[in-house]
Amino acid sequence: MDLKQIHELIKIINKSNIGEISIEDKDGKVTIKQKEEAPITVAAPAHQVYTTQATPPPAAAPAAPAAPAASAAPAAAPKADNLITIKSPMIGTFYRRSAPDKPVLAEVGTEIAPGKVVCIIEAMKLFNEIESEISGTIVKVLVEDASPVEYDQPLFLVEPA
Repeated sequence: MDLKQIHELIKIINKSNIGEISIEDKDGKVTIKQKEEAPITVAAPAHQVYTTQATPPPAAAPAAPAAPAASAAPAAAPKADNLITIKSPMIGTFYRRSAPDKPVLAEVGTEIAPGKVVCIIEAMKLFNEIESEISGTIVKVLVEDASPVEYDQPLFLVEPA
């Protein structure tokens, strides 16, 4: 069997549902197998809702870098010692909107309550709604839209109600 005939066999097998073929003649034996694709199994539902655990930020002693940050902040900014941080419950991509044509879910000044969706995190092609566990007002969004986030990464600072 010459190379041209082998190429023709490969084309025929690629177009068919034949998984494997073996041909033997006086010159030798040729076996052609199609690539086996591993079956894809999806075990998670297409839409999940996660509830974040809001934790107050750790109390930090004033340091030298805090002075420039304080001068750059507006005078009406809330005190940092009473703010609560909403953190990411998973690794994924952070989105502020449920769809590109929809309004922002939570921005600075938004009043939130337990159960209110504050953002979406996409993980492995699943879009997970992240709900607040606390009541309050969002004072700072810490992550840019459509950027990757890590587990336990701070997403929002909230002034409790």
